[in-house]
Amino acid sequence: MNIEQLETELILPDFTNDNALELGLIIINHAKAQNVPVGILIERNNVPIFNFLMDGTSKEYIQWLYRKKMIVDHYNKSSAFIAARFSPKEIASEVNWLISPLESQVLGGSLPLCIKNVGMVRSITVASTSGILDHEYVIEGVRQFIHLHED
Repeated sequence: MNIEQLETELILPDFTNDNALELGLIIINHAKAQNVPVGILIERNNVPIFNFLMDGTSKEYIQWLYRKKMIVDHYNKSSAFIAARFSPKEIASEVNWLISPLESQVLGGSLPLCIKNVGMVRSITVASTSGILDHEYVIEGVRQFIHLHED
């Protein structure tokens, strides 16, 4: 399954601040089980509603979270989709021409949060040591959250 198709399947039924806490904790528990420290940022309409740095992270993780989130904010697509869509040369010229490389990072780990019958309301972002791993944690967390809230 390609990244874009996966994104269209990860539609949330609803999303409250309490849901952000629940989703954040799902990802934290998944990361703990893998013994990987992560930082997590969940926003709704550009307002942080969940932010957490696990032990073993540093203040640089905050910068990574916001830089990845900037890609989702600009393209309304996951940072993994944009990383797969553009070659490194295109990222260096086209993407960085549109968004400052000091303010963005084209690596996996940030996903638009879309609500059924509403659309994108913002993003969830994970930062660890690998954009690929970060994307997997976000996808797994959202899948588990959706599964828990299925009718």
